[in-house]
Amino acid sequence: MHLPARRSYYHVTQAARLLPVLLLAACVGGCHTGPRQAAPQPGRYVVGEPYQTGGLWRYPREQFEYADTGLAAVAGAHAPQTANGETYDPTALAAGHRTLQLPALARVTSLETGRAVLVRINDRGPADPGRLIELTPRAAELLGGGKGPLRVRVQLLEAESRAMAGALAEVPLLSVATAPRGGVQAESLAPPPGARQAVRVRGAAAGPVAQATGNAAVPTVPLRLPEQVWQQPADPGLLYIECGSFARLEYARVMQHTLAGLGPQVSTDYNAPRERAFRVRIGPFADTTQADAMLDRTLRAGVSDARIVVDSR
Repeated sequence: MHLPARRSYYHVTQAARLLPVLLLAACVGGCHTGPRQAAPQPGRYVVGEPYQTGGLWRYPREQFEYADTGLAAVAGAHAPQTANGETYDPTALAAGHRTLQLPALARVTSLETGRAVLVRINDRGPADPGRLIELTPRAAELLGGGKGPLRVRVQLLEAESRAMAGALAEVPLLSVATAPRGGVQAESLAPPPGARQAVRVRGAAAGPVAQATGNAAVPTVPLRLPEQVWQQPADPGLLYIECGSFARLEYARVMQHTLAGLGPQVSTDYNAPRERAFRVRIGPFADTTQADAMLDRTLRAGVSDARIVVDSR
């Protein structure tokens, strides 16, 4: 998409200083000096039911400690509203994710250019199973995106994302009369293992979102994020197909045997949680075209959780 020319000032600093700069920018109105945009409409807090896209089932859930790598798509034509009811604006720093709670705040880093921006995750997508996140055209532009998908790292900001969730008012439930119990004894029992957590849908407050945790103030997250770009060394990494991760080596070997024709390898990830210590991967691949082709073969082999990742140091 060809974007109109805009004026912006970029503040470049170290990633460790990201949050203080964001707060300062939010207080003074940010560094964006382009045409004034229409006031964004607040939405709701949504987790959502399982749904199907691209022939695969997706299972949304709350996940405040989230970090992943993959390929970013750029949003094209879009409905007037996002999945959680906010106003969609292609010039805003926003993004879509298939399963994270909405809204949430994330830092997206282009591993190819080293640029990083904060985005408000308020939408579902992308539909392409080979893409991790869907960026607005403006967010992709600030990251230095070209014609193809960007290799990115996505890191959720936990405190800010929890504040965004906690500050939204609960939607009142309808009062439903219950049948009299009479003399029947009742006892509250814990839900059985694996029971689905109830979906929470909340209405948003009209102003910026903020919440205090104890005596520590949680940063305010405005509906429209200021344009800030942080620069760090580029590290494009290598593309792999992540087929699965397991707590025990023998389980990883079973998947490796099942996919023997695709050339999977089993490796140990010492940084992963214990239940994901052994991973099965295919690759590396020279480019996105090869990775996409192998992902399609892996999905057709029955590995519905297969995805493209970037092994970046």
